[in-house]
Amino acid sequence: MTSVGSENSALSMAMQGNKMLQPEEVAAMVQLHGLGWGAKRLSKEFGCSRNTVRRYLRAGGPVAYRKPERRRSLDGLEDWLRERFFRHDGNADVIRQELASEHDIIIGLRSVELRVRQWRRELKAQRRATVRFETAPGRQLQIDFGDTRVWIGDERLRVYLFVATLGYSRRLHIRPSLRQCQADWFAGMEDAFLRFGGVPAELLFDNARALVDRHDAATREVRFNDRLHAFARYWGFTPRACAPYRARTKGKDERGVGYVKKNAVAGRRFANWAAFEAHLDQWTRDVADQRVHGTTGVAPAARFAKEAGALRPLGGRAPFGQLRDLVRKVQADCAIDLDANSYSVPWRLIGETVQVVVLGGRVIVRHAGQVVADHPVCEGRRQRIVDKAHLAGVVGAAGMVRLSGPLPVPPPDLLRPLAEYEAVAGGHW
Repeated sequence: MTSVGSENSALSMAMQGNKMLQPEEVAAMVQLHGLGWGAKRLSKEFGCSRNTVRRYLRAGGPVAYRKPERRRSLDGLEDWLRERFFRHDGNADVIRQELASEHDIIIGLRSVELRVRQWRRELKAQRRATVRFETAPGRQLQIDFGDTRVWIGDERLRVYLFVATLGYSRRLHIRPSLRQCQADWFAGMEDAFLRFGGVPAELLFDNARALVDRHDAATREVRFNDRLHAFARYWGFTPRACAPYRARTKGKDERGVGYVKKNAVAGRRFANWAAFEAHLDQWTRDVADQRVHGTTGVAPAARFAKEAGALRPLGGRAPFGQLRDLVRKVQADCAIDLDANSYSVPWRLIGETVQVVVLGGRVIVRHAGQVVADHPVCEGRRQRIVDKAHLAGVVGAAGMVRLSGPLPVPPPDLLRPLAEYEAVAGGHW
């Protein structure tokens, strides 16, 4: 017994610094208790309280440490947290605010983020989920408008690509432009109707500002602008828009713009704009329309044979009038601003409000019912189109400008002669 006691005493001395006894110590304690050692003697031997000794003896061996359970402020709110997490699209700060207002729970943002992070993967998968559906022939035309950089000559231009994809055949139409305004949307749609030889029942867009005045993300209420409604009535189709920031709700994600950028445009240079347009036409006919589509398993050109008859005939309609009637104020540089370009007007109209009509590729400026300027529409951006006659008599008007062509001089009864201004101001121009 002495040897056993000495051995266990040494073991006990070695483990006295620990809060809990090691399993070997507890086994020795139980063995010594069987030899007649009492709780008092065992407590001195192992350096622990009598209650600890009695607890080990009652258990007949080591006792697992039980960490006390702490009640947390968010316990019992699992269902509520999950519902709010998906309602607010994963915004933990909004949940934190509603915890304070509805449950009187004041908690840090980081604590809320840690509690809801278990659902973030599910939310991400939900955002990516697409329920694919196939549309009947002639039913739908899906439109995408994206931008890329293209080498035209020696300049790398930002080019916008209008890509229209028929829902049934997947046949493409591409129209490049230097802008993404409403006129470019309409021109792209009309070009697609002409290429396909008819009009589908509905057109599906993203939420472009040029077409949609308001789209409520919660109610899915769409308010198209009046100009698009007029265009749709003229051609006889129904406009539709996908959910805001959810292009996948189109039902099929054709990624038309991405396909064109990576296949038709990537790594290529073009001598001029005409060469670029010709390349896109050739690529559409020989590559895009002839490839075996990954979903349908049929070339779009072959599948289009069934869809062509389902499109509504054009009926000999002329293009929708691209008339734009605007109001502009003449700036101090003797010009009005339109679509990121400036067009000159007679300098005597600085500060006046004028009517600007865009029609048939011309920019026509009227004041007091008279035409005071007429320019061709500029296809570029940040260009200054000037008729030097508009600057006659202005100091420094002899600089380098881009002429818009000879124009008739405005009526003399509308514009005052310079002599009147010289008489008032003194001196001469």
